[in-house]
Amino acid sequence: MKRIFTSIALVLVTAGIARSQSVYQPYSYEFYQKFNADAYSTKTRVHTSLKPFFVDSLLMRSYDSIMNYGSNPANKNILYRKLFNEHQIDIKGQNSTFYADLLPDFNIGRNFSEKRNTWLSSIGLQIGGTVSDKFYYNVSGYLNRAAVPDYISTYIRQVGIVPGMAYAGTFNNNPNAYAWDYITAIASYTPVKFLNITAGRNKTFIGDGYRSLLLSDYASPYPFFKLTANLGNVKYMAMWSYFTDPAGTSDKMIDRNKWGVFHYLDWNVSNRLSIGFYDSVIWGDVDDNGRKHGFDFSYINPVIFLRPVEAANGSPDNALIGLTTKYKLTDGITAYGQFALDEFQSKNFFSNPTYVNNKFGYQLGVRGANLFSIKNLNYLLEANTVRPYTYSERATILNYSANSEPLAHPWGANFREVVALLNYSYKRFDFMGEFDYGHYGLDIGTDNYGKDIFQSYRDPIHDNGNYIAQGITTNMVYLQGKIGYVLNPKYNLRLELGGIYRTEKNSAFNEKTSMLTFGLRSSFRQIYSDLASYKSH
Repeated sequence: MKRIFTSIALVLVTAGIARSQSVYQPYSYEFYQKFNADAYSTKTRVHTSLKPFFVDSLLMRSYDSIMNYGSNPANKNILYRKLFNEHQIDIKGQNSTFYADLLPDFNIGRNFSEKRNTWLSSIGLQIGGTVSDKFYYNVSGYLNRAAVPDYISTYIRQVGIVPGMAYAGTFNNNPNAYAWDYITAIASYTPVKFLNITAGRNKTFIGDGYRSLLLSDYASPYPFFKLTANLGNVKYMAMWSYFTDPAGTSDKMIDRNKWGVFHYLDWNVSNRLSIGFYDSVIWGDVDDNGRKHGFDFSYINPVIFLRPVEAANGSPDNALIGLTTKYKLTDGITAYGQFALDEFQSKNFFSNPTYVNNKFGYQLGVRGANLFSIKNLNYLLEANTVRPYTYSERATILNYSANSEPLAHPWGANFREVVALLNYSYKRFDFMGEFDYGHYGLDIGTDNYGKDIFQSYRDPIHDNGNYIAQGITTNMVYLQGKIGYVLNPKYNLRLELGGIYRTEKNSAFNEKTSMLTFGLRSSFRQIYSDLASYKSH
């Protein structure tokens, strides 16, 4: 907690001393899909694969339409404006702005499968603003209490984390009730139009899909420092991050903090074709023998790709490389994909496809806007495949994770997934539907079949003959639907009715969840509930 408050203090101090911002929009898939028509138009070259966006002139018309829907400058009723159109505190000076909002997030539900109630009681606060057109800052924090369905409670017990949020503890002697805090903070400075400097505690997403096999917004927020250069058709990001991983254990009970450095280059070859190149390195602050590693200054150069440096150093660190691509088939239909390579041995990669160290994943998808010529009816269809043992390492502290959760796909490894999403917005109404099918293999006890990335890949169930969904072969079906009415778009205050139907079935168990929820929600944070188990239970 001390680090959290320190990062918030740094943001606020920086905000106070800055002299001289792009419009920053926190990322969630449900909100960003509203940009589809403009972002994926053949008439534009928006860099869509690096999120959060800094909304520029190409997307500003859509952004203003969303954030100012229904506002009437002539309306003098301050209560109406504060409820439906403005921040609760909204100050606009000659050279700066400041806003603040109380963020309620309350939800009640009924889990019919388990015959008990679920609920979320969360209250948050955000402050933010700009100085000149160069500096932006935002700090938000939530105090949360919740009673969750069994499958999420099982996840929390196994991982220790409320999915994508924070470490949690039970309360009121209820094994399915949890309490946690959630805090984000960013300060963003754009000294010149082609360079942005951002620091804080938050998440980054790379890709054009719902999932990312490279870097997603799933794991809980982490401290970072990021440089982003925008040179027309090329956008380049370099980011340095610091993670905690108490899920990693050691007989010496040493600190499990670790570092990460990430590079991504997105090249818009034309109005239709984009190609991206990605790499990252993860290393422990202290190794399993208690030796201090600390920050590795050989990774400080922001304009290099790291795999050659990591190899040249004879480094024991964990490197991951990847590719992204998208092609706009028509004005509104875009095909996209990703490839993540965790380990490569050419001899086995091509001649022995079942070898344990063939660790990679790939994604293929299509997304589009205005389906059947219906404005704001947006869709996505995506397939993800990750081989067993991908993202795992010889030591837990080196695996591809942050705060005990995967940095990439939330299911870890050893799976196939097909996910379809449909979104429609009409005036202040938002409609969302999701279908997700998963086919994966769970670990059995301490036997490592390759799904849990916190297991060492040096202890596989076998070196050869590995296949996707080995272990306890499991099938999951997840259906979700939501209807929302946006009360105030400035901080996404909305009434929301939702339903979930989920089945997870294998030879060891057959679990079903069917539930309805209703609540008053706010904020743009993405909350994932389409989760898969990691091991038999």
